[in-house]
Amino acid sequence: QAAADPMSSSDAPEDGPKETSSVSQNISDADAFKILLEMKMKKRQKKPTLPSTVTELDTEDGSKVYVVGTAHFSDSSKKDVVKTIQEVQPDVVVVELCQYRVSMLKMDEKTLLKEAKEINLEKLQQAIKQNGVMSGLMQMLLLKVSAHITEQLGMAPGGEFREAFKEASKVPFCKFHLGDRPIPVTFKRAIAALSFWQKVKLAWGLCFLSDPISKDDVEKCKQKDLLEQMMAEMIGEFPDLHRTIVSERDIYLTYMLKQAAKQIELPRASETEPRKYIPAVVVGVVGMGHVPGIEKNWNSDLNIQEIMSVPPPSASSRILKFVIKATVFGLMGYGCYRIGQRTVQFILSMPAAQSYLQKLTEIRSQH
Repeated sequence: QAAADPMSSSDAPEDGPKETSSVSQNISDADAFKILLEMKMKKRQKKPTLPSTVTELDTEDGSKVYVVGTAHFSDSSKKDVVKTIQEVQPDVVVVELCQYRVSMLKMDEKTLLKEAKEINLEKLQQAIKQNGVMSGLMQMLLLKVSAHITEQLGMAPGGEFREAFKEASKVPFCKFHLGDRPIPVTFKRAIAALSFWQKVKLAWGLCFLSDPISKDDVEKCKQKDLLEQMMAEMIGEFPDLHRTIVSERDIYLTYMLKQAAKQIELPRASETEPRKYIPAVVVGVVGMGHVPGIEKNWNSDLNIQEIMSVPPPSASSRILKFVIKATVFGLMGYGCYRIGQRTVQFILSMPAAQSYLQKLTEIRSQH
Protein backbone atom coordinates (compact mmCIF):
# COMPACT_ATOMS: atom_id res chain seq x y z
CA GLN A 1 0.00 0.00 0.00
CA ALA A 2 2.90 2.35 0.72
CA ALA A 3 4.20 1.79 -2.79
CA ALA A 4 0.78 2.29 -4.40
CA ASP A 5 -0.29 5.30 -2.29
CA PRO A 6 2.79 7.21 -1.14
CA MET A 7 2.33 9.43 1.90
CA SER A 8 1.98 13.10 1.10
CA SER A 9 4.77 15.42 2.23
CA SER A 10 2.50 17.28 4.68
CA ASP A 11 1.67 14.05 6.55
CA ALA A 12 5.18 12.58 6.53
CA PRO A 13 7.41 12.83 9.61
CA GLU A 14 10.50 15.03 9.39
CA ASP A 15 12.92 12.11 9.01
CA GLY A 16 10.65 10.32 6.49
CA PRO A 17 12.46 11.38 3.30
CA LYS A 18 15.85 10.33 4.73
CA GLU A 19 14.55 6.86 5.63
CA THR A 20 12.92 6.46 2.22
CA SER A 21 16.14 7.48 0.50
CA SER A 22 18.26 5.00 2.45
CA VAL A 23 15.77 2.18 1.86
CA SER A 24 15.54 2.88 -1.88
CA GLN A 25 19.35 2.76 -2.16
CA ASN A 26 19.44 -0.72 -0.61
CA ILE A 27 16.69 -2.26 -2.81
CA SER A 28 17.54 -3.31 -6.34
CA ASP A 29 15.09 -3.01 -9.21
CA ALA A 30 14.66 -6.78 -9.21
CA ASP A 31 13.83 -6.83 -5.49
CA ALA A 32 11.38 -3.94 -5.84
CA PHE A 33 9.70 -5.76 -8.73
CA LYS A 34 9.40 -8.94 -6.64
CA ILE A 35 7.87 -7.06 -3.69
CA LEU A 36 5.24 -5.36 -5.86
CA LEU A 37 4.59 -8.61 -7.72
CA GLU A 38 3.99 -10.43 -4.42
CA MET A 39 1.57 -7.70 -3.37
CA LYS A 40 -0.25 -8.10 -6.66
CA MET A 41 -0.38 -11.91 -6.35
CA LYS A 42 -1.84 -11.67 -2.85
CA LYS A 43 -4.58 -9.39 -4.16
CA ARG A 44 -5.29 -11.70 -7.13
CA GLN A 45 -8.15 -14.09 -6.39
CA LYS A 46 -7.30 -17.78 -7.03
CA LYS A 47 -10.97 -18.56 -7.60
CA PRO A 48 -12.37 -15.21 -8.73
CA THR A 49 -16.09 -14.51 -8.58
CA LEU A 50 -16.75 -13.32 -12.10
CA PRO A 51 -19.82 -11.95 -13.90
CA SER A 52 -21.79 -14.29 -16.17
CA THR A 53 -20.56 -12.28 -19.19
CA VAL A 54 -16.96 -13.50 -18.67
CA THR A 55 -15.54 -16.42 -20.68
CA GLU A 56 -12.37 -18.09 -19.36
CA LEU A 57 -9.78 -19.39 -21.85
CA ASP A 58 -6.43 -21.15 -21.26
CA THR A 59 -3.21 -21.29 -23.25
CA GLU A 60 -0.83 -24.24 -23.62
CA ASP A 61 1.72 -22.70 -21.24
CA GLY A 62 -0.82 -22.14 -18.45
CA SER A 63 -1.74 -18.49 -19.03
CA LYS A 64 -5.35 -17.47 -18.46
CA VAL A 65 -7.48 -15.11 -20.53
CA TYR A 66 -10.75 -13.70 -19.20
CA VAL A 67 -12.87 -12.33 -22.05
CA VAL A 68 -15.55 -9.89 -20.89
CA GLY A 69 -18.39 -9.75 -23.42
CA THR A 70 -19.99 -6.32 -23.36
CA ALA A 71 -22.78 -4.24 -24.85
CA HIS A 72 -21.17 -1.04 -26.09
CA PHE A 73 -23.88 1.18 -24.56
CA SER A 74 -24.37 -0.44 -21.16
CA ASP A 75 -23.80 0.60 -17.54
CA SER A 76 -23.81 -3.02 -16.34
CA SER A 77 -21.05 -3.88 -18.84
CA LYS A 78 -18.86 -1.18 -17.29
CA LYS A 79 -19.42 -2.74 -13.86
CA ASP A 80 -18.56 -6.20 -15.25
CA VAL A 81 -15.23 -4.88 -16.58
CA VAL A 82 -14.31 -3.19 -13.29
CA LYS A 83 -15.16 -6.26 -11.21
CA THR A 84 -13.21 -8.64 -13.47
CA ILE A 85 -10.04 -6.52 -13.44
CA GLN A 86 -10.21 -6.06 -9.67
CA GLU A 87 -10.70 -9.79 -9.08
CA VAL A 88 -8.00 -11.20 -11.37
CA GLN A 89 -5.39 -8.36 -11.20
CA PRO A 90 -4.27 -8.94 -14.80
CA ASP A 91 -0.85 -8.51 -16.36
CA VAL A 92 -2.38 -7.26 -19.61
CA VAL A 93 -5.73 -5.68 -20.53
CA VAL A 94 -6.73 -5.90 -24.21
CA VAL A 95 -9.63 -3.82 -25.57
CA GLU A 96 -11.56 -3.87 -28.83
CA LEU A 97 -10.09 -0.60 -30.07
CA CYS A 98 -7.49 0.38 -32.67
CA GLN A 99 -5.16 3.38 -32.85
CA TYR A 100 -7.72 5.32 -34.91
CA ARG A 101 -10.27 5.21 -32.05
CA VAL A 102 -7.95 5.49 -29.06
CA SER A 103 -8.95 9.14 -28.49
CA MET A 104 -12.18 8.00 -26.80
CA LEU A 105 -10.11 6.76 -23.84
CA LYS A 106 -8.91 10.28 -23.03
CA MET A 107 -12.16 12.21 -23.50
CA ASP A 108 -14.66 12.74 -20.73
CA GLU A 109 -18.25 11.50 -21.07
CA LYS A 110 -19.67 14.98 -21.80
CA THR A 111 -17.21 15.68 -24.63
CA LEU A 112 -17.75 12.22 -26.15
CA LEU A 113 -21.51 12.66 -26.01
CA LYS A 114 -21.19 15.93 -27.91
CA GLU A 115 -18.72 14.48 -30.44
CA ALA A 116 -20.87 11.40 -31.08
CA LYS A 117 -23.93 13.52 -31.87
CA GLU A 118 -22.13 15.91 -34.23
CA ILE A 119 -21.61 14.52 -37.73
CA ASN A 120 -20.56 17.39 -40.00
CA LEU A 121 -18.86 18.05 -43.34
CA GLU A 122 -15.43 18.34 -41.70
CA LYS A 123 -15.73 14.81 -40.25
CA LEU A 124 -16.90 13.50 -43.63
CA GLN A 125 -13.90 15.08 -45.40
CA GLN A 126 -11.53 13.63 -42.79
CA ALA A 127 -13.07 10.14 -43.14
CA ILE A 128 -12.82 10.28 -46.95
CA LYS A 129 -9.21 11.53 -46.79
CA GLN A 130 -8.28 8.75 -44.37
CA ASN A 131 -10.20 5.84 -45.91
CA GLY A 132 -11.13 6.81 -49.48
CA VAL A 133 -14.51 7.90 -50.83
CA MET A 134 -16.55 4.71 -50.42
CA SER A 135 -14.97 3.59 -47.13
CA GLY A 136 -15.24 7.12 -45.75
CA LEU A 137 -18.94 7.30 -46.61
CA MET A 138 -19.46 3.87 -45.01
CA GLN A 139 -17.69 5.04 -41.85
CA MET A 140 -19.87 8.16 -41.64
CA LEU A 141 -23.03 6.12 -42.13
CA LEU A 142 -22.04 3.77 -39.31
CA LEU A 143 -21.19 6.80 -37.16
CA LYS A 144 -24.72 7.98 -37.88
CA VAL A 145 -26.03 4.72 -36.39
CA SER A 146 -23.85 5.27 -33.32
CA ALA A 147 -25.03 8.88 -33.07
CA HIS A 148 -28.64 7.70 -33.29
CA ILE A 149 -28.10 5.30 -30.36
CA THR A 150 -26.25 8.02 -28.43
CA GLU A 151 -29.12 10.48 -28.95
CA GLN A 152 -31.73 7.90 -27.95
CA LEU A 153 -29.94 6.78 -24.76
CA GLY A 154 -28.03 9.93 -23.78
CA MET A 155 -24.97 7.70 -23.30
CA ALA A 156 -21.62 7.96 -25.11
CA PRO A 157 -20.16 4.76 -26.65
CA GLY A 158 -17.07 2.99 -25.31
CA GLY A 159 -17.73 3.40 -21.59
CA GLU A 160 -16.47 -0.12 -20.89
CA PHE A 161 -13.15 0.65 -22.59
CA ARG A 162 -12.64 3.82 -20.55
CA GLU A 163 -13.36 1.87 -17.36
CA ALA A 164 -10.87 -0.81 -18.44
CA PHE A 165 -8.24 1.88 -19.05
CA LYS A 166 -8.80 3.40 -15.60
CA GLU A 167 -8.75 0.06 -13.75
CA ALA A 168 -5.66 -1.19 -15.61
CA SER A 169 -3.74 1.87 -14.44
CA LYS A 170 -4.44 0.86 -10.83
CA VAL A 171 -2.93 -2.64 -11.21
CA PRO A 172 0.89 -2.89 -10.76
CA PHE A 173 2.78 -3.84 -13.96
CA CYS A 174 -0.44 -4.07 -15.98
CA LYS A 175 -0.02 -3.30 -19.68
CA PHE A 176 -2.82 -1.89 -21.82
CA HIS A 177 -3.09 -3.15 -25.43
CA LEU A 178 -5.25 -2.11 -28.38
CA GLY A 179 -6.55 -5.36 -29.83
CA ASP A 180 -8.73 -4.44 -32.82
CA ARG A 181 -7.82 -4.34 -36.50
CA PRO A 182 -7.25 -0.78 -37.85
CA ILE A 183 -10.61 0.64 -38.89
CA PRO A 184 -9.48 1.78 -42.40
CA VAL A 185 -8.56 -1.83 -43.24
CA THR A 186 -11.94 -3.09 -42.00
CA PHE A 187 -13.95 -0.54 -43.99
CA LYS A 188 -11.94 -0.96 -47.19
CA ARG A 189 -12.30 -4.74 -47.05
CA ALA A 190 -16.02 -4.38 -46.25
CA ILE A 191 -16.61 -2.10 -49.24
CA ALA A 192 -14.65 -4.40 -51.56
CA ALA A 193 -16.80 -7.35 -50.44
CA LEU A 194 -20.10 -5.70 -51.48
CA SER A 195 -21.60 -5.37 -54.95
CA PHE A 196 -22.69 -1.95 -56.22
CA TRP A 197 -26.37 -2.56 -55.39
CA GLN A 198 -25.51 -3.96 -51.96
CA LYS A 199 -23.64 -0.73 -51.22
CA VAL A 200 -26.66 1.31 -52.30
CA LYS A 201 -29.00 -0.83 -50.19
CA LEU A 202 -26.75 -0.60 -47.14
CA ALA A 203 -26.39 3.18 -47.46
CA TRP A 204 -30.17 3.56 -47.87
CA GLY A 205 -30.88 1.54 -44.74
CA LEU A 206 -28.36 3.46 -42.64
CA CYS A 207 -29.48 6.87 -43.93
CA PHE A 208 -33.09 6.34 -42.88
CA LEU A 209 -32.45 4.89 -39.45
CA SER A 210 -34.95 6.34 -36.96
CA ASP A 211 -36.33 3.53 -34.76
CA PRO A 212 -36.36 4.38 -31.03
CA ILE A 213 -34.06 2.35 -28.75
CA SER A 214 -34.47 1.78 -25.02
CA LYS A 215 -31.89 0.82 -22.39
CA ASP A 216 -33.69 -2.52 -22.02
CA ASP A 217 -33.10 -3.16 -25.73
CA VAL A 218 -29.38 -2.58 -25.23
CA GLU A 219 -29.17 -5.02 -22.32
CA LYS A 220 -30.96 -7.65 -24.44
CA CYS A 221 -28.24 -7.14 -27.05
CA LYS A 222 -25.63 -8.66 -24.71
CA GLN A 223 -26.21 -11.85 -26.68
CA LYS A 224 -25.35 -10.12 -29.94
CA ASP A 225 -23.45 -7.01 -30.98
CA LEU A 226 -25.86 -4.05 -31.06
CA LEU A 227 -24.61 -2.52 -34.30
CA GLU A 228 -24.62 -5.87 -36.09
CA GLN A 229 -28.18 -6.62 -34.93
CA MET A 230 -29.51 -3.21 -36.00
CA MET A 231 -27.92 -3.55 -39.43
CA ALA A 232 -29.37 -7.04 -39.85
CA GLU A 233 -32.87 -5.84 -38.92
CA MET A 234 -32.67 -2.84 -41.26
CA ILE A 235 -31.25 -4.32 -44.42
CA GLY A 236 -31.37 -8.11 -44.12
CA GLU A 237 -28.42 -10.47 -44.14
CA PHE A 238 -25.12 -9.58 -45.86
CA PRO A 239 -22.82 -12.61 -45.50
CA ASP A 240 -19.82 -10.81 -47.03
CA LEU A 241 -20.29 -7.78 -44.79
CA HIS A 242 -20.64 -10.00 -41.73
CA ARG A 243 -17.43 -11.80 -42.71
CA THR A 244 -15.34 -8.62 -42.96
CA ILE A 245 -16.81 -6.65 -40.05
CA VAL A 246 -17.33 -9.50 -37.57
CA SER A 247 -15.69 -12.83 -38.50
CA GLU A 248 -12.33 -11.42 -39.65
CA ARG A 249 -12.13 -9.22 -36.58
CA ASP A 250 -12.88 -12.29 -34.43
CA ILE A 251 -9.69 -13.80 -35.85
CA TYR A 252 -7.70 -10.59 -35.30
CA LEU A 253 -8.93 -10.17 -31.71
CA THR A 254 -8.15 -13.84 -30.95
CA TYR A 255 -4.63 -13.41 -32.33
CA MET A 256 -4.01 -10.28 -30.23
CA LEU A 257 -5.34 -11.95 -27.06
CA LYS A 258 -3.04 -14.95 -27.59
CA GLN A 259 -0.08 -12.64 -28.16
CA ALA A 260 -0.88 -10.80 -24.93
CA ALA A 261 -1.04 -14.14 -23.04
CA LYS A 262 2.65 -14.99 -23.58
CA GLN A 263 4.46 -15.99 -20.38
CA ILE A 264 6.05 -13.19 -18.35
CA GLU A 265 9.79 -13.16 -17.72
CA LEU A 266 10.76 -12.33 -14.15
CA PRO A 267 13.61 -9.84 -13.56
CA ARG A 268 17.05 -11.27 -12.78
CA ALA A 269 19.49 -10.05 -10.14
CA SER A 270 22.38 -10.75 -12.55
CA GLU A 271 23.08 -11.98 -16.07
CA THR A 272 24.23 -15.35 -14.74
CA GLU A 273 20.92 -16.06 -13.01
CA PRO A 274 18.71 -18.40 -15.09
CA ARG A 275 15.63 -16.94 -16.76
CA LYS A 276 12.31 -17.62 -15.03
CA TYR A 277 8.84 -17.30 -16.52
CA ILE A 278 5.35 -17.29 -15.03
CA PRO A 279 1.98 -17.69 -16.78
CA ALA A 280 0.24 -14.43 -17.68
CA VAL A 281 -3.27 -13.31 -16.74
CA VAL A 282 -5.08 -11.31 -19.41
CA VAL A 283 -8.45 -9.55 -19.44
CA GLY A 284 -10.01 -8.95 -22.86
CA VAL A 285 -12.85 -6.43 -23.25
CA VAL A 286 -14.81 -7.03 -26.47
CA GLY A 287 -18.35 -6.75 -27.78
CA MET A 288 -20.49 -9.76 -26.92
CA GLY A 289 -20.91 -10.53 -30.63
CA HIS A 290 -17.20 -11.39 -30.89
CA VAL A 291 -17.05 -13.86 -27.98
CA PRO A 292 -18.33 -16.96 -29.89
CA GLY A 293 -15.84 -16.29 -32.70
CA ILE A 294 -12.94 -15.91 -30.25
CA GLU A 295 -13.87 -19.22 -28.60
CA LYS A 296 -14.12 -20.90 -32.00
CA ASN A 297 -10.69 -19.65 -33.14
CA TRP A 298 -8.87 -20.05 -29.81
CA ASN A 299 -7.19 -23.39 -30.52
CA SER A 300 -6.45 -22.67 -34.19
CA ASP A 301 -3.18 -21.57 -35.77
CA LEU A 302 -3.94 -18.01 -36.88
CA ASN A 303 -2.37 -16.00 -39.68
CA ILE A 304 -3.59 -12.41 -39.87
CA GLN A 305 -1.61 -11.41 -42.99
CA GLU A 306 -4.48 -12.24 -45.32
CA ILE A 307 -7.11 -10.27 -43.38
CA MET A 308 -4.79 -7.24 -43.18
CA SER A 309 -4.49 -6.83 -46.95
CA VAL A 310 -6.65 -4.27 -48.75
CA PRO A 311 -7.98 -5.43 -52.16
CA PRO A 312 -7.83 -2.99 -55.10
CA PRO A 313 -11.06 -1.04 -55.80
CA SER A 314 -13.55 -2.74 -58.11
CA ALA A 315 -14.71 -1.27 -61.43
CA SER A 316 -18.06 -0.27 -59.89
CA SER A 317 -16.25 1.54 -57.06
CA ARG A 318 -14.08 3.46 -59.53
CA ILE A 319 -17.13 4.43 -61.60
CA LEU A 320 -19.05 5.50 -58.50
CA LYS A 321 -16.06 7.49 -57.25
CA PHE A 322 -15.89 9.28 -60.63
CA VAL A 323 -19.64 9.98 -60.58
CA ILE A 324 -19.48 11.37 -57.03
CA LYS A 325 -16.52 13.63 -57.89
CA ALA A 326 -18.16 14.80 -61.13
CA THR A 327 -21.41 15.55 -59.26
CA VAL A 328 -19.61 17.49 -56.51
CA PHE A 329 -17.56 19.58 -58.96
CA GLY A 330 -20.63 20.08 -61.16
CA LEU A 331 -22.69 21.37 -58.24
CA MET A 332 -19.82 23.62 -57.15
CA GLY A 333 -19.48 25.04 -60.68
CA TYR A 334 -23.20 25.59 -61.02
CA GLY A 335 -23.29 27.24 -57.59
CA CYS A 336 -20.48 29.62 -58.55
CA TYR A 337 -22.26 30.43 -61.83
CA ARG A 338 -25.56 31.18 -60.05
CA ILE A 339 -23.84 33.26 -57.38
CA GLY A 340 -21.92 35.21 -60.04
CA GLN A 341 -25.07 35.77 -62.10
CA ARG A 342 -27.03 37.06 -59.12
CA THR A 343 -24.11 39.27 -58.05
CA VAL A 344 -23.94 40.92 -61.48
CA GLN A 345 -27.73 41.46 -61.52
CA PHE A 346 -27.58 42.98 -58.05
CA ILE A 347 -24.77 45.38 -59.00
CA LEU A 348 -26.51 46.46 -62.21
CA SER A 349 -29.74 47.14 -60.30
CA MET A 350 -28.02 49.65 -58.00
CA PRO A 351 -28.86 53.37 -58.76
CA ALA A 352 -25.18 54.36 -58.97
CA ALA A 353 -24.47 51.63 -61.51
CA GLN A 354 -27.54 52.57 -63.59
CA SER A 355 -26.52 56.26 -63.57
CA TYR A 356 -23.00 55.34 -64.68
CA LEU A 357 -24.31 53.13 -67.51
CA GLN A 358 -26.68 55.92 -68.65
CA LYS A 359 -23.82 58.43 -68.83
CA LEU A 360 -21.68 55.90 -70.68
CA THR A 361 -24.50 55.38 -73.21
CA GLU A 362 -24.86 59.17 -73.76
CA ILE A 363 -21.10 59.57 -74.31
CA ARG A 364 -21.08 56.73 -76.87
CA SER A 365 -24.10 58.24 -78.74
CA GLN A 366 -22.37 61.63 -78.97
CA HIS A 367 -19.34 60.04 -80.64
